[in-house]
Amino acid sequence: MIHWLKPPKSSTIAEYVECYWMIEKTSEFDSNNSPKLNPDPSAHLILSPSDQTYSFDIESNIIKGHGCHWIYPHHKTFQLDHSKPFIHVGIKFRVGALYSIELRNYSHPTLDRVEEVTPDIILGVDDISWLIELAKNDPEQCCNQLDDLLFPWIEKSKQDRHSELVRKSLQLLDTATISELGDKLFCSQRTLERSFSRVTGFSLKQCQSMNKLEAMLEYLYQRNSNDIDWVEVALMFGFSDQPHLIRYLKSHLGLTPGSYVKERGLTIDVYGGISSL
Repeated sequence: MIHWLKPPKSSTIAEYVECYWMIEKTSEFDSNNSPKLNPDPSAHLILSPSDQTYSFDIESNIIKGHGCHWIYPHHKTFQLDHSKPFIHVGIKFRVGALYSIELRNYSHPTLDRVEEVTPDIILGVDDISWLIELAKNDPEQCCNQLDDLLFPWIEKSKQDRHSELVRKSLQLLDTATISELGDKLFCSQRTLERSFSRVTGFSLKQCQSMNKLEAMLEYLYQRNSNDIDWVEVALMFGFSDQPHLIRYLKSHLGLTPGSYVKERGLTIDVYGGISSL
């Protein structure tokens, strides 16, 4: 279950980090052992015990490792191996944040990948067992410590005209049509699209679509399967009709509405939604 999710305390960190979170599955928690992780335009740094293993199935490409790892922005659905107990402390970065951060051994943009990392590269410490214990017992203090550990790294970050433009566009992306963004930001559509792709690795349409999917999954999570009206869902989230919604779900998740309701196998369904925290 997700135990907590909190924003950074530092305003400097908050420019690049959306939130910190902690999730733990114990041996007593009986759940889907192979949940799916839906597409996400944000990168997550996962802090885990050094002897704890992980496994991701990305379109039949199995990526395995142990300890801390990056989950880079991805427009593919990942299937996880959660058959064993685990604990993760996560750092969710803002969309496009890694473009402005000096990250060793990182080639921008890296998408649809999971990569093992040693914590000293990011946090400057080799042992994070104390931080994981703090996350379990004192979330507020854990957030304070994460702010302190990230600050020397984050303060070196630099914004350029591309990242500034993308930051402004992200503030409007869920409330304006893509064709309106150029006028609202006083630039050509081509300039905006090129900057967005350069900073995030995605097109505006791809990012907007992933944001819509996240909002829809949160909505569905809060409802019993029998209470879901797919025609209503299609209209609520801007689909032209139910067949359009079906094509969208199959494209992004590999699931039809019927199979989604039957499985309820996404991480949000298995471990809980953000709004409930």
